[in-house]
Amino acid sequence: MHIKGRPEPPMGLLRRLDAGARAGFPAVFTGFLIILAAVPVGVPGLIAALALPGIFFWTIFRPAAMPAPVVFLLGLLQDLLSFAPLGGGILTLLVVHGVALRWRDVLVRQSFLAAWLIFCAFAAGAAALGWGLEAVLGWHLPPMTPGITQFGVSVGLYPMFAWALTRLHTAMRRAELAL
Repeated sequence: MHIKGRPEPPMGLLRRLDAGARAGFPAVFTGFLIILAAVPVGVPGLIAALALPGIFFWTIFRPAAMPAPVVFLLGLLQDLLSFAPLGGGILTLLVVHGVALRWRDVLVRQSFLAAWLIFCAFAAGAAALGWGLEAVLGWHLPPMTPGITQFGVSVGLYPMFAWALTRLHTAMRRAELAL
C-alpha cells in the first residue's frame, strides 16, 4: 500500500513480467494471427484480413501497446508472408493505424454497431488502398478478388474479434487496477 509522501516500493520481478506481458500482448497476438493466416488455405487476402481487426481494435483501446513502429513490423511481417510487393501492407496498416489513432476519442465511445460500421469503412478503405498500391508497385492491374475477399473476411470476423478482444482488454484493465 502506498503512503502519501513515501516512495513506491520497487516493482517485483513477477509484477514487471506481468506488466510487460500485458503491454506486449496486443502486438504478439496480432503477429500470431498473421502467422496463422499464412497457412495455405486458399483464401486470398486472409493475412491482411486477420491483421486489420487486431490493429484497429488495439489502436483504439490500447494505443500504447500498438505504436506505429509495431504496426510497421506487423505490416512487414504481413508483406513477407503474403509475398505481396514490399511496402503495400506496411503503408496500409500504418494508414489505418494513423486514422484510427486520430479518431480514437470518437471511436472509443461508440456502440458496437457503430464501431462495426466504422470498421467496415476502414476495411473497405484498406482493401482499396492495398489494391491500388499493388497496382502501382507491380505495374499492372491486379485482380480485385483478393481485396474483396479481404474486406469480407475482415468485416465478417470483426464481431468475433471484438467480442474476444474486449474480454481480454477488460481483464487486463482489471489486473492493472488491482496493482
